[in-house]
Amino acid sequence: MTKKALVLLADGAEEMEFSTPVDVLRRAGVEVTVAGVQLKNSIFAQGSRKINIVPDVVFEEQGVKWDADSFDAVICPGGMGGALTLKDNEAVQRLVLKYYKEGKIVSFICAGTLVALSSGLPAEVTVTSYPSVKDQLTQHFKYSEERVVVDKNVITSRGPGTAFLFALTLAEHLAGKEVAEKLKKDMLAAPTL
Repeated sequence: MTKKALVLLADGAEEMEFSTPVDVLRRAGVEVTVAGVQLKNSIFAQGSRKINIVPDVVFEEQGVKWDADSFDAVICPGGMGGALTLKDNEAVQRLVLKYYKEGKIVSFICAGTLVALSSGLPAEVTVTSYPSVKDQLTQHFKYSEERVVVDKNVITSRGPGTAFLFALTLAEHLAGKEVAEKLKKDMLAAPTL
């Protein structure tokens, strides 16, 4: 059965942290839905580097179901502007906590890890993030300086430079190790002999 991932996109999202996981997961055969959250322009989100990104759907659209039965993972990119919008959105907070409690993958990169905090994930979870938000997170969570941290069904990463490793980790958890290894080889991320 095809795995499905929901990527939450808001204005100010860091483009690499958004596009790299979407690209890699789609290459891995994961069905990815990009949902625009509280977009200033109803057609696109403007990223932190002023790149316009068109989501597949609007998060607030009536009648769309975001329940945990519909997806295997939710992904929150960083970029401070986007992360703050996601972390303050009560519907996003409820969704992330529900996915966590139901054992679905909840994942955050860079400042996006602030969404884990506002959503009420438990203190025993180990996370990582962009250094500028570390102090906010260490008041609640266990913290690691690793580039990607996997703690049960929570996957976190540090920033734009770790986006590819974050994406491959998500691919491994959603599509399997063999698929992730093939992607590494096909995308020339793995050394050749």
